[in-house]
Amino acid sequence: MSAIMHIGLDDTDSTKGGCTTYLAAVLIEKLEKFSIQFKDYPTLIRLNPNVPWKTRGNGALCLRFTYPTEFEIKIKTAAMELWEEHSAIKERGTDPGIVFYKNNELPNELQAFAKKTETTIVTLKEAMVLIKKLGAEAAGFNTCRGIIGALAAIGEPLEGDYTYELIAYRTPENLGTKRRVDEASIFEMDRSTLPYTFNNVDSEKSRVIITPRGPDPILFGIRGESAEILKKAFEIIKPLEPVERWVIFRSNQGTDAHLKPIKALSDLEPYSSIIVKGIVSQNPRVIPLRHVIFSIKDNSAEVDCAAYEPTGNLRKIARELVVGDSVEVYGAVNKATATKPLTINLEKINVLNLMPQVIYENPLCPNCGKRLKSMGKSQGFRCEKCRVKYADLKKTSLSLTRTIKVCMYFTSTRSQRHLTKPFRRYGQEKHGAYNCGMIDEWHFP
Repeated sequence: MSAIMHIGLDDTDSTKGGCTTYLAAVLIEKLEKFSIQFKDYPTLIRLNPNVPWKTRGNGALCLRFTYPTEFEIKIKTAAMELWEEHSAIKERGTDPGIVFYKNNELPNELQAFAKKTETTIVTLKEAMVLIKKLGAEAAGFNTCRGIIGALAAIGEPLEGDYTYELIAYRTPENLGTKRRVDEASIFEMDRSTLPYTFNNVDSEKSRVIITPRGPDPILFGIRGESAEILKKAFEIIKPLEPVERWVIFRSNQGTDAHLKPIKALSDLEPYSSIIVKGIVSQNPRVIPLRHVIFSIKDNSAEVDCAAYEPTGNLRKIARELVVGDSVEVYGAVNKATATKPLTINLEKINVLNLMPQVIYENPLCPNCGKRLKSMGKSQGFRCEKCRVKYADLKKTSLSLTRTIKVCMYFTSTRSQRHLTKPFRRYGQEKHGAYNCGMIDEWHFP
């Protein structure tokens, strides 16, 4: 007899090392010894990036497979042992969780829970109530907060838009050293696979961004539209150190899954990620560290929007806005404090309408053509060259050409969140239920 099992994993790493995707990669190799058949690629689900206690990428993992029921205990034991081995339970802020769920279908309530974790705050109590209701099993260390993400990863079927990521891992002896990958080959890969891979390089800085800088075991990760294009990209890249293993994940990365449209500024909630329309109500101002702040309003409220220095080009665009411009902003809502109001940290700005920008100049002297000087409000003008006064002339208006256009503007690639949909993905969104199957070689070993 066979059955279906879903294993969810979250928050096993720490600032000193480790990676939950690596745990999933090792677990894949371990589970195949029990004659299992994977129903899907392992899924990498990025959760709400605006929660205060998030891990580096705030990603949870799920493995879905059919298995011979006589191996159920051995499968769970193997998973638990690896989970405990790879969880940094002694490190502050690491709160690992693991969930086992046996069912052919994902109930609507479970899917709704997963969507909620992508956009707002979810409590452990909510997760445990649902686990009990579903008859699932869970375990956790420390605060056990990882159980929330583990359950959410199980509940996210990735129907609708999704992407893929191929992650290559380092050998143990190279951990903690500078990653060695031929950078020219990464730029070549990006050129050869565009527009079907994304966020490989930062064109503004001519910098590679697929290689992390921390102590985790990831050598590099390539994101793209299909498993096939990732295999092609992988073959172009030239690692200069051994690759221990690699795995292709299916993911909600690059899909804007975290952004929830709201109708009014008064509906903003701290720690949520939103899309909302408004009219620029206060001109942009530059604050220390070169951050740009402007305000928008609607009929319900007024709120600050912040384009921080790392957003690069988006900060420059924000500076060009003027009072009266109509915009749709995308970003994370920061909680108000005693010294800082509720603020939207910008990821994108969709300019909907631009106010005409008009300046008024003193008229020219009818005799010599030199610009006249004002003699004061409603007192006319005089020409310093001709020494003639003019009481009946008025200032002339001049319409300026705006330097920005009605279109969507994005934060720089280097500062985009994992979930942010980049420009390259627009027009490539997927729709409907996932039924693409799996390629034969989607992991090694």
